[in-house]
Amino acid sequence: MPFQSENSPVPIPPPGEDELPYDDGEPMESERHRAQMDLLIEALKLHWHDRDDVYVGGNMAIYFSELQAKKNDFRGPDVFVVLDTNRRERKSWVVWQEDGRTPDVVIELLSDSTEAVDRGDKMRVYAKLLHVPEYYLFDPFSGALEAYALDRATRSYARVPAEANGDVASACLGLRLGVRNGTYRCLEIDWLRWIDAEGHVLPTGEEQARAAQDQARAAQDQAKQLAARLAAYEKQFGPLPGGSSD
Repeated sequence: MPFQSENSPVPIPPPGEDELPYDDGEPMESERHRAQMDLLIEALKLHWHDRDDVYVGGNMAIYFSELQAKKNDFRGPDVFVVLDTNRRERKSWVVWQEDGRTPDVVIELLSDSTEAVDRGDKMRVYAKLLHVPEYYLFDPFSGALEAYALDRATRSYARVPAEANGDVASACLGLRLGVRNGTYRCLEIDWLRWIDAEGHVLPTGEEQARAAQDQARAAQDQAKQLAARLAAYEKQFGPLPGGSSD
């Protein structure tokens, strides 16, 4: 819907991401909250590094109506995923610049100061105005994870039961979310992680590098063991045919 100038009834184009504030002025609650947000975003971006039809963002303003844009009174999600879009750098997510696309998945990281809003006003906006199909709440300190799916008939969320191990499935993304112990940014705690269909945790860049180093060391160890076995064999039986005795 075009904006109306106060001095003229002639419609003017609505502001876009270059004009609207993209910093909501609300820092993450703690170092752990910030790290948890970055971990979820990093791992999913790496997993989908070859996809151009998905956007993964976090702690970014979302604009979805003229009134809300003017008041700028809605804090963006901690983590969100939009499918069937194009991957590019954005300052904020402006629905009228995105062909009406809204997030498919939203994750909010609970804290004492935000929990009431995450369970109240935000939940209502995601369900009734943005129609977000999947909504997740996670407390980085208690490790409690809750999953909700949108009932489009009532435009409200219904709790999704967890699997036996506590994981929850994301039908939109074809992944699961689960709590796993690990180390990220020197914090060894229980983290909320993305998990693929085979049950593997989607790694961060640091974990990918560590796995590559482990594989390289394993290959070196195997080569040394083979060399030692060959040397022992040649010492007892002589050089292999076609080999060198040097």
